[in-house]
Amino acid sequence: MAGGWSRDGAVNEQIEASIADELRRMQARRRPTGASRTHCAECEEPIPEARRQAIPGVTLCIDCQQQRDARPVARGGINRRGSKDSQLK
Repeated sequence: MAGGWSRDGAVNEQIEASIADELRRMQARRRPTGASRTHCAECEEPIPEARRQAIPGVTLCIDCQQQRDARPVARGGINRRGSKDSQLK
């Protein structure tokens, strides 16, 4: 699909590289840091040693983390299409 001086597949490679970079950035941001808690921050149950070593900075037990991950996340979005009125201005 690429034309001109670029080689075939260059556009797809750039898109895949951008996606991979963004995924790495998001994963790095989500990870907890610091010392792990010995007991869960929500239910006060002990956090297993194996979990504390596997995830540095962990604050929740497995059950509480699964409940938190299952909750729907409300996100405010931008209306990219806009209304007809906004397009006429």
